[in-house]
Amino acid sequence: MRYFDFEKNYNKLLTPEIVSYLTQIHEFKGFHSDVESQKEILAELVEIAKIQSTEASNRIEGIITTDDRLKMIVKEKTMPKTRSEKEIAGYRDVLATIHESYEYIPIRSNMILQLHRDLYKFSGSSVGGNFKAADNVIAEELPDGTRRVRFEPVPSWETPEAVNNLCDDFNAAMNKHAMDPLILIPMFILNFLCIHPFSDGNGRMSRLLTLLALYRCGYNVGQYISIEKLISDTKESYYEALQESSCNWHEEENDYEPFVKYMLGIIVVAYRDFTDRAALLTNKTMSKPDRIREVIKGTLGKITKAEIMEQCPGISQTTVQRALSELLKNNEIIKIGGGRYTSYVWNREND
Repeated sequence: MRYFDFEKNYNKLLTPEIVSYLTQIHEFKGFHSDVESQKEILAELVEIAKIQSTEASNRIEGIITTDDRLKMIVKEKTMPKTRSEKEIAGYRDVLATIHESYEYIPIRSNMILQLHRDLYKFSGSSVGGNFKAADNVIAEELPDGTRRVRFEPVPSWETPEAVNNLCDDFNAAMNKHAMDPLILIPMFILNFLCIHPFSDGNGRMSRLLTLLALYRCGYNVGQYISIEKLISDTKESYYEALQESSCNWHEEENDYEPFVKYMLGIIVVAYRDFTDRAALLTNKTMSKPDRIREVIKGTLGKITKAEIMEQCPGISQTTVQRALSELLKNNEIIKIGGGRYTSYVWNREND
């Protein structure tokens, strides 16, 4: 039976690059704590993150619906119709549970089963809340249509005890207070994914558990910036890191560094995005057009009107369009494409 010695692998992970990530996150967390009390100002960031997180985490697994239906489902303004929409609604509710009650949800096997049960509560599927009843594999489909097995998780009969041991060993490592939880959490998630305890929903559960563990340790940035979206936007790197770190897992000779480094990089980006957006939202002297201007100026590369609106909650589409027209007129920005593919870039020739 597999046990999980977090301490044995911990010191190997204190590389200069990882320590740099840790330092940045701890510094960002100080700013985050300063502005987090301004709940009214940040409330719209929370609503945007909920929609993005629900959409992105499901999209990674090929579970999709239209943008309009997604927003209505997340805001609970309609009932889910299709199988995909029912699973999206389940994710919405589990995400809300974690946001609102993370302090009361310990990382334990029975809690993981309850969260997984709720993930499938609208679908009526029997897989919800139950560990896999048959062995499964992690496979990929190659361009020629053939299927290749990337990883063989633990067999079904070992799964309950493996998850119990993983939770117990993780909590024991956390309770020692000698190791940074920002390293322990990705290690926990990597092991969870290698166990692959469910017949379906392992990826989504891993992302929900990432948020739960981070929130319980005081790293709440995922409430304001969608960590799931950042993972979805870098999906290829995510799978590469997962593949590298799972190699030789069964022999307990795997290298956690690629996955830990990837996840810490995601958290750094989330805090950086939060810092930038919060600075704009809390600057009461800046006009709405100026906020739109700064968002575009601070973006390297193209940005769409929809993305501008995501970063400027509380500013109407009419105001955004008026500001874009003025910036184009003054030659401060450049318009690219047309119709639904229209985007904008800052004219850096004027800098």
